[in-house]
Amino acid sequence: MAGAFEPDVAVRAREFRIGCIGAGMIMAECHLAAYNEAGFPVVAIASRTRANAEKVAQRWDIRTVHETPEQLIEDKNVEIVDLAFPPDQQPALIRHALKQSHIKAILAQKPQALSLKDAIELRDEAARAGKILSVNQNMRYDQSMRVLKQVIDSGALGDIVFAQIDMHAIPHWQSFLAGYDRLTLSNMSVHHLDALRFLFGDPDEITTLARKDPRTAFDHHDGITVSTLRFPSGVMAVSLEDVWSGPRREGYRDDQHIDWRVEGTEGVAKGTIGWPTGAASTLSYASAKTTGGEWVSPKWETMWFPHAFIGVMEQLQYALKSGTPPALSVADNVKTMALIEAGYRSIDQRRAVKLSEISID
Repeated sequence: MAGAFEPDVAVRAREFRIGCIGAGMIMAECHLAAYNEAGFPVVAIASRTRANAEKVAQRWDIRTVHETPEQLIEDKNVEIVDLAFPPDQQPALIRHALKQSHIKAILAQKPQALSLKDAIELRDEAARAGKILSVNQNMRYDQSMRVLKQVIDSGALGDIVFAQIDMHAIPHWQSFLAGYDRLTLSNMSVHHLDALRFLFGDPDEITTLARKDPRTAFDHHDGITVSTLRFPSGVMAVSLEDVWSGPRREGYRDDQHIDWRVEGTEGVAKGTIGWPTGAASTLSYASAKTTGGEWVSPKWETMWFPHAFIGVMEQLQYALKSGTPPALSVADNVKTMALIEAGYRSIDQRRAVKLSEISID
C-alpha cells in the first residue's frame, strides 16, 4: 500500500458513453483495458479499417462497430469521442465532433495536431462550441509522478533545486511517424516535458540538443534529445531521451530504463518509470523534515500502462458530471506544445529559447 499517498485516482464518474476511434496498441492495450477495469461504458468503435475495429470490439465486448470514424462521431448514442489517431488526422475528426450536438467531450491523443498553430485553433474552436476538448497527457497519471507531486506539495523536500528524467529506452515508433519531420521531441519528450510542467509549473526557457538515432531507419533529425529547463522558482531540470540506449541484438543484455530524481533543500525523491520493462513505477524519498532523513518507499501494484488511462478518462467524465474544467484541458496542453515548439527552435537555432518568444494567443 502507498500509505497516505494516492497513487491512483478514485473514480468519481462513469456514466458518459464513450465511442473509441482507433484500434492499435494504445487503444487495444491501454485505453480499453483501463476502461474495462474502471467500468466506463464503451458503446462503439471505429478505425481506419473495419476488420481491425471488429477484432478489438470482439475482445472488449463492444457492440457497435462503425465503418468510419465520421460515422461513429455521428452516432447519437456516443457522448465522448476518444481518439487514438495520427496527429495529422485528428484535427479534422475533432472539428467534426465539435459540430455534433450530442457530443459532449473529446479526448485527443498527444500531440493533438502537428503544429502549435493548429493546436491553438482547436483550443479556440472547442471554446466557441462550448465543448470539452481534453488531451491525453497520461504520464501525469503514472503512479510515481502522482505520488512525487504529493510529496513535493507536502513540503517534505523543501524548495526544489534540481530535477531530471533520464530515459535510456527504445520506443516503438508508429509507422506514420516516418512521414513527419519531427520525431522524439514531439512524440517521446512530450511525456517528460509535460510531467515537468505538472510538477513545477511553466518554465522560463528551454535549451535542447539533438542528434540522429542510429537505429531509426527513416529520415529524422531529433532522435536522441537532451533538454535543459529553467523555471521562475529557480528550479533547473533536465529531460534526456536516449532512444538508442545501446545495441539490441541476440546475445546482448540491454539495460533499458527510465529513472528520475528531484532534489530539494530538505530532501530528495528518486524513482523509476516502469514502462520499458512492463513493471510498476517506483518512488523512494528521504526528508530531513518528515522522515528523519531515512528513505521511505511507498508501494503499489498498478502501472502506467494501462492503469494511468483510468485517470485520463476519469478526469474527463468528472468534468462533465461536475461542470468543472478537466484536469487535462486543451488550454493547458497548448502550453506543453509551446514548450515543444521552443525546443525545436532551440535545436534549429542552437540557443536557449525563452517561452515568452512563443505566442499562444
